[in-house]
Amino acid sequence: MTNLIESVTVEIDAPAAFVWSVLLDYPNYPQWNPYTLAVSTTLAVDSPIDLTLPKPDGSEGTWVSREYIRIVEPPRLLRYDTGDTFPGLLGTRDQLITPLGPERCSYRTFETFTGKYADKVFEAQGDYVKKGFDSVAHALLERVTQMTRR
Repeated sequence: MTNLIESVTVEIDAPAAFVWSVLLDYPNYPQWNPYTLAVSTTLAVDSPIDLTLPKPDGSEGTWVSREYIRIVEPPRLLRYDTGDTFPGLLGTRDQLITPLGPERCSYRTFETFTGKYADKVFEAQGDYVKKGFDSVAHALLERVTQMTRR
């Protein structure tokens, strides 16, 4: 089974390279990113990326999702997946920045769940992930807009 969760697409009045730099500025995530509160990674292909996220049930605290970097194509595509962290499930996330001209681009993210448990995870976590992805898209737009106004 395959299940897809996709964020809204936001259009940003800034060059793709600048948006990429904000997206990968992990030390500043606590200032603007409501869904991914912290990130630890070297961005080397096949290396871990640890994502600190709010708990899916809305309770206090966070949890860490360990995934693995698969593609880094600045300023366009960052892909990582869960590898063999969860037997019977592979989650593959793409963060895409698409140039719409020299001073404008769009951003969207999506995750594809495949494997034996994809349907169950999608059913249990789909709304949480969708809300999180949408919140990142809107927050990235707001962050870049604030930074380019300075």
